[in-house]
Amino acid sequence: MKAMTLAAGRGERMGALTADVAKPLLSLGATTLIERHLERLAAAGIVEPVINLSYRGARIRERLGREQHGVRLLYSEEGEPPLETARAMVHALPL
Repeated sequence: MKAMTLAAGRGERMGALTADVAKPLLSLGATTLIERHLERLAAAGIVEPVINLSYRGARIRERLGREQHGVRLLYSEEGEPPLETARAMVHALPL
């Protein structure tokens, strides 16, 4: 089963916290927000999460790599500016 994690936005409502780091990479204890999501997706049986990337996407890919929590990660590169939610999902459909 697959799922999509939206990680391309700037996280503007987070203010200064996301000036230098993508919102999904904000730390919550010893882990990041996106790693927490991936852990829960894996526990739910998702084997190929698709993660859309735009703002600081290279840093997200660098942190996560190709596998997390025993699942294979797929990336949907959007470029700048990030696509809106519906267009992001359509863009990722081939994955």
